Amino acid sequence: MIKLDTEITYLKGVGPTRSAKLKKSGIKTIDDLLYHFPRKYIDRTKILHINKLQIGVQGMIVGKIISLDIKQARKRRFFEITINDGSGTLKCIWFRGLSWISEKFSLNETIAVYGKIEFYNGFRLIHPEFDMLDDNEDPINTGKIISIYPSNTDLKSVGIDSRGFRRLLNSAIEKSKSSISDFYSSKILKSNGLINLNSALENIHKPENQRKLDNAIYRLKFDEHFFLQLILALKRSNLKRNKTIKFTNKDNFVKKIFNQIPFNLTNSQIKVLKDIRDDLCSEKSMNRLIQGDVGCGKTVVALLAAGIAIDNSSQVAIMAPTEILSEQHYNSFKGYCDAVGISCELLIGNLNKKDKDHINERLKSGAIDIIIGTHALIQEKINFKNLGLAIIDEQHRFGVEHRKMLIKKSKNPNVLAMTATPIPRTLSMTLHGDMDISIIDELPKNRIPIITKIVNEDRLESIYEFIKKEMKEKRQCYIVFPIIEESESLDLEAAQTGYENIKNNIFQDYKIGYIHGKMKKDERDVQMDKFINGEINLLVSTTVIEVGIDNPNATVMIIENSERFGLTQLHQLRGRIGRGTQQSYCILVQRKNTPIANHRLKVMENTLNGFKISDEDLKLRGPGEFFGKRQHGYLKTKIADISKDLDIIKFARNLAFDIVQDDCELKNPEHKNIKNELIYRYSNMLEFIDIG
Repeated sequence: MIKLDTEITYLKGVGPTRSAKLKKSGIKTIDDLLYHFPRKYIDRTKILHINKLQIGVQGMIVGKIISLDIKQARKRRFFEITINDGSGTLKCIWFRGLSWISEKFSLNETIAVYGKIEFYNGFRLIHPEFDMLDDNEDPINTGKIISIYPSNTDLKSVGIDSRGFRRLLNSAIEKSKSSISDFYSSKILKSNGLINLNSALENIHKPENQRKLDNAIYRLKFDEHFFLQLILALKRSNLKRNKTIKFTNKDNFVKKIFNQIPFNLTNSQIKVLKDIRDDLCSEKSMNRLIQGDVGCGKTVVALLAAGIAIDNSSQVAIMAPTEILSEQHYNSFKGYCDAVGISCELLIGNLNKKDKDHINERLKSGAIDIIIGTHALIQEKINFKNLGLAIIDEQHRFGVEHRKMLIKKSKNPNVLAMTATPIPRTLSMTLHGDMDISIIDELPKNRIPIITKIVNEDRLESIYEFIKKEMKEKRQCYIVFPIIEESESLDLEAAQTGYENIKNNIFQDYKIGYIHGKMKKDERDVQMDKFINGEINLLVSTTVIEVGIDNPNATVMIIENSERFGLTQLHQLRGRIGRGTQQSYCILVQRKNTPIANHRLKVMENTLNGFKISDEDLKLRGPGEFFGKRQHGYLKTKIADISKDLDIIKFARNLAFDIVQDDCELKNPEHKNIKNELIYRYSNMLEFIDIG
């Protein structure tokens, strides 16, 4: 018997050299090896007859060795065997390791070979995998569903390729069986249709048949989803048990703000505002996410939520991921706040020390009601007198630590997160399963749907003429160039060149502005103010305008090299237009045709629904790319697929939340092993979860 936490060095066939390479790849223990899952499988249960072989097909052939020899052709030596299966003959050829490989075979031995069929003076295989079927040893490459493992050059240099992994795992599975105990009770296994853990780990690596492999995959996917959901359920339970200051239904400032709003709220906005008020007027901390498509009116809901907090003598912090978005919120809030007597300030990174210190003093004294800013809000020296509501905009663009640092500025603050990035249901259940979710699913009634068209570069001249007509009607336009992190300097250069061409050769009779993320704030502010005030006809920009820019007079957006953007980013950019009462147009300029790019842009052309777009984006790019690097650590799974496992997630979520509802500290004997497994595998994700 070998324990799961035994170092990999002590597994037969490893030794110090292999152990060092395995540890470098993250495989330090027997447990790590067992959870190093195959990347794919090859079905070798079917044997092909030589007289029925087809060129290019991968297949397995079994026959007797009728000849073997080291040969030479064109100054190159090779080892060749010929096998006969009764229907024909097949040559197998090796060009490397001749002295080693030539010792492996003898005449009249029965052999199974596997590879891609070629034809040159007869059928042949180059460097096939093989098993000697006369050996007493159980063949590991033949007559089975074969596991193919992720490997690397380091591991392959010491013989740990897929075949090497199969040998190590055969040994590990056999020796660790008695150490593997299930953390689910038999009742949970039965009610959720799960096989036991021992069987799952054996059949994920050595599947007896497709049915057993499917059951193993389901069980191990279920485990990963279950523990992610369990963490969310425990976090949610903790938050619900946290007592906070109960707000009352005072509405002095709220009424005053309402009277300043020059339009009627949609029914959806009113419903979401009621959800927020109900949360704030309960004894439990609010932890709510507002989802809504671009332009649906989340900002005004946040303003009214802030009014509720201020009516109850609490301060409000609003944290946004970029200076542009922070400034946009500040400009949106400031007019209302000044009109009703609320103190609102902006805190961003490039303020001088004197101004920052002054703001901090006023925050500590309670003289500031609403503070809006970027990461500057979470600096250690920033302190509040009575922070009662933290609003986090586009929260997926912050790291988990950033959000925690803002929340720590209060004893038990109410948290309201907002996002204009529609989140697919599977991701929402995994990323935000600990939050209450409200959706604003109505746009203001006067909005005209944006028309989106894909064009090739040969149609740009006519598009430019169309833009000139729009600008003659006193409307404004954007032209957006891509900035991709991996090629940022080249992209910035291309955007600069594009701007100069647009300004000097295409729209020389119009006022053209240009902004990008590397500009100094003051320079960018001048350009943005001019654009919003109508002093600039056309704004050339990088993706710095993706969120937070609100100019109702902008009616056309051209997105250059649109095939280089993700769907969600394209949708966010498109949301900068269509905010007024005029028809708006989004032109997607495609310069490279690929099947994936064509599909992605067609989705944009055919729908304005952000949730449909985000679902498609998740399928195309996966969760890590969908939300970027900040969320990737949390979303990283070994076998589960958050974008495809909706049914498994639902079952796993139901089990996790049912367990926590009945046993929020996992003290029940039936849940003891679940608790131990949670602490063992997910200790790095358990901060703020009190499970004893």
